[in-house]
Amino acid sequence: MAQKYRIYINEKVLLLTSTTPNAAKGYQQIDSQGFDLKSIYSQINNQHQQQRFFILTEDAKAALKKLKKSVNLIEAAGGLVKNTEGKYLFIYRNDKWDIPKGKLEKGEGKKEGAVREVEEECGITVSKLGKKIMNTYHVYDHKTGLVLKKTYWYNMGYKGTEKLKPQLEEGITEVRWFSANEVDEIKDNTFPSILDVLEKKRLTKDMPEPL
Repeated sequence: MAQKYRIYINEKVLLLTSTTPNAAKGYQQIDSQGFDLKSIYSQINNQHQQQRFFILTEDAKAALKKLKKSVNLIEAAGGLVKNTEGKYLFIYRNDKWDIPKGKLEKGEGKKEGAVREVEEECGITVSKLGKKIMNTYHVYDHKTGLVLKKTYWYNMGYKGTEKLKPQLEEGITEVRWFSANEVDEIKDNTFPSILDVLEKKRLTKDMPEPL
């Protein structure tokens, strides 16, 4: 069975895969260079025209594990919340629509952290914690060095009637429910990793390469 992991480097995508991507013409293959994420990051950032890259490897899972060891790893968690009307909860932060999430605190469990972040950022009480949707990976340059953020995403349910309250101190200016038919507004102004989550939930089909 083919193994694929998508890592976002700014707005660009790096695919770790055991098979050549179906849309290979849209991707540029790069050398793993010993699976050092720092060198791969620089190589991809220096490519101004190309947006999609892939590394072909027999064991994509092992390759991802090596990449994690080459930089600082930060773990975060969040949730796609669905209410009794079938609407989904989104936040507006940094001029983009997003799904509530945040870094895990020291010693905090993934599920516990996901619920806490949703409740803090949106001002609601989660009624139900469901199964994990997926993990996403995002690389960025921090003052402490290169960071790989791994985010755990969970299904969540909400049955309450609380007034939505954006966590302003976290830069969130709006919290809003969207129906499945309104998700187009989200996908036109969000992050690539959020599109991954929406695709996994079959709320959008605009993905460069299916996982």
